[in-house]
Amino acid sequence: MTYFSDTWDTLDGLLSGRSAVFAVCDENVKPAGAALGRCKSGKIPVKYVRVSERQKDMKLVLEICGWLLDKGADRNALVLAIGGGITSDLVGFAASIYKRGVKAAYVPTTLLAQVDAAIGGKTGVNFRNYKNMLGTIVEPEFTFVCSAFLKTLPEPVFRQGVAELLKAFLIENQNDNYRKAVRYFSGITSSTQYQDSTLLLPYIQSAAAVKEKIVAEDLYESGLRRVLNLGHTFAHGIEHLSRKWRLLSRPEPIPHGDAVAMGIVLAARLSRKTGLCAEPLDEQLREDFLSCGLKADCPYSPKEILKAARTDKKAEGEILHFVLLRGVGDVTVKDLKISEAIRAFENE
Repeated sequence: MTYFSDTWDTLDGLLSGRSAVFAVCDENVKPAGAALGRCKSGKIPVKYVRVSERQKDMKLVLEICGWLLDKGADRNALVLAIGGGITSDLVGFAASIYKRGVKAAYVPTTLLAQVDAAIGGKTGVNFRNYKNMLGTIVEPEFTFVCSAFLKTLPEPVFRQGVAELLKAFLIENQNDNYRKAVRYFSGITSSTQYQDSTLLLPYIQSAAAVKEKIVAEDLYESGLRRVLNLGHTFAHGIEHLSRKWRLLSRPEPIPHGDAVAMGIVLAARLSRKTGLCAEPLDEQLREDFLSCGLKADCPYSPKEILKAARTDKKAEGEILHFVLLRGVGDVTVKDLKISEAIRAFENE
């Protein structure tokens, strides 16, 4: 269940009556962790962690498990994750394996986490430079989305969530939400505009609803849920390559949101190359993403990316489940051999 609010106080009610709550909080949002000390439900132990894609690994998961053990957390514990998508992935995974599984709840503090990462029950950590190679699927007790957190985000971090929000509307374009969102985010010219929680909350709720609806029908990704991977087959290959071969001009890996934007453009391009989409949708999406402040031009060739995708957790031998587009709000899953996809791109 996802709850939405523009104030932090609503969390009190969700924690009411719970006597064994343990919180793991991203250091970047320490005030949120400190506020737990003022909860009516009583003082909550808080562990602060420094997280990044580099630190999203089993070492930190085991550190969280060790902290829970030291604090005496038993099978009745509720582990609260406060932070972005990396935090919910790490903490959710730790909770799912600690004492063979305790409850977790998420308080996502980034736009990316609020519309995607903290919804749907997927947890995971990176392994050998591959994205979320180890993980579980366990629904959280609840997800509490407080849009007021977005006021604290640096603009580059905020923008990364725009890619996942637009992805949701490319999958289901009810009320022309995709075009409305592009107009809104491309029109942002100051920090006060993107921090306006009153204007943002309807977009967040609509995007989250798209994911919740699909997950409710297919929690374990046996069919329908695969459409949520729009752009991600390419994005995970892009992220792998950027972590493995960081250039001097790019000391940090490509952020997830930018990788998703690049991946969606490539998916639309593959849709056109395979005859699924007649119009040049890839060029239109590229322009849309660029106007919203995202990077949409990939530094790697499709061949490099698809070779890296061979070891993606969703690959089945030489087959990848590509999410392709017939148009905005009209997606389908098409199974292709990696060699077939490479040939499609090479036949320019």
